[in-house]
Amino acid sequence: MKLSKKRIRQWGGSLTYHTFILLFGFFMFYPVMWLIASSFKEHAEIFQNAHSLIPNTFRWQNYVQGWRGFGGITFGTFLKNSMIISGTSTLGQIFTASMVAFGFARIKFVGRKFWFRLMILTLLLPGQVLHIPQYVLFNYLGWIDTFKPLIIPGFLAGAFHVFLIIQFIQGIPMELDEAARIDGCGPFATYVRIILPNIKPALITSGIFSFYWSWNNFMQGLLYIQTPRKYPAALALQLFSDPQSVTHWGAMFAMATLSLVPVFIIFITFQRHLVEGISTTGLKG
Repeated sequence: MKLSKKRIRQWGGSLTYHTFILLFGFFMFYPVMWLIASSFKEHAEIFQNAHSLIPNTFRWQNYVQGWRGFGGITFGTFLKNSMIISGTSTLGQIFTASMVAFGFARIKFVGRKFWFRLMILTLLLPGQVLHIPQYVLFNYLGWIDTFKPLIIPGFLAGAFHVFLIIQFIQGIPMELDEAARIDGCGPFATYVRIILPNIKPALITSGIFSFYWSWNNFMQGLLYIQTPRKYPAALALQLFSDPQSVTHWGAMFAMATLSLVPVFIIFITFQRHLVEGISTTGLKG
């Protein structure tokens, strides 16, 4: 069977595209593969045989040693702390960001455009400039060495999440709101019964980003948490590093690999909703 030139060009383009994607994906994922491979290596082999992704001998002891933690505190405690902090702050972010987005998208009030632009401008503000005033405030409130500085700010709607959800709400036909008002629904009832069910992909997308950023937030834990038993996983990993003696690289890489598991689970579970939330802007009228 003779192939047409058009079919040959299509196959050639498809082969080139998929080859490029595979190579690009390999280089993007290589650091993670190196981390996982190094978590099974001997201490000396990690750097002497750094180019190889296959350990000479699989050292499962790295995971056992890393899980033991420090001072009678297992690494499971640190993972639990991270789950509490990230899970609670994510739920708060989803709730408050969706309410603020509904207000900007559907409720007309004086100065709406001004406050919306002011909110967007906060995206240009480096987070580092907020560390000192936030620390002074949280210290005054007596929140230092508690989870509150890591959780409570999550209940204050972030500009990125509000903007993301607004774009989705604006794609929902206004006729649904008008029908709800005819049925006697006020703004809050419209938000609960009409808007929330129709912005599920945007809420999940916002929640995934919020969880990732909170889970990997090393600086906030370093600033506000002083008791080792309260450390989140991102902060506890630095306990394996000891400049005065020997750094347990194998145990550190093993626990870093374990700390990626919740992130991978969430991504795989909600991947479909994540793509839908980014690629669409709500219902089409």
